[in-house]
Amino acid sequence: MFLSALTSWWRKRRTAPAGHLRLIMFTRKGCHLCDDAWHLLEAARQKYGFLLESVDVDREAALLEKYGGKVPVIEVNGKMRFWGRINRVLLERLLRAEGQRAERKDQTAD
Repeated sequence: MFLSALTSWWRKRRTAPAGHLRLIMFTRKGCHLCDDAWHLLEAARQKYGFLLESVDVDREAALLEKYGGKVPVIEVNGKMRFWGRINRVLLERLLRAEGQRAERKDQTAD
């Protein structure tokens, strides 16, 4: 019994707590806030395991119109969550909450 519980705990610890999340950063070249945000997101990605990609808003007129004055813009699973200067504490809080939500969902499925 104990070994089974320990094995189950270890498997959950090894899996990415936010692997179900997809973060997109809308950015542009020469944006220092975008560079700062990318470094922050990359460090968080290594810890939480979410998917991370960037999209240059200057490549499409629609994106430029929608996000041009707000970059960097961070979408989490299609929902705009951050823009401008990214708050590290709020990002961590969001990722922990999403990880806990996924964990609870997994526990109810077991």
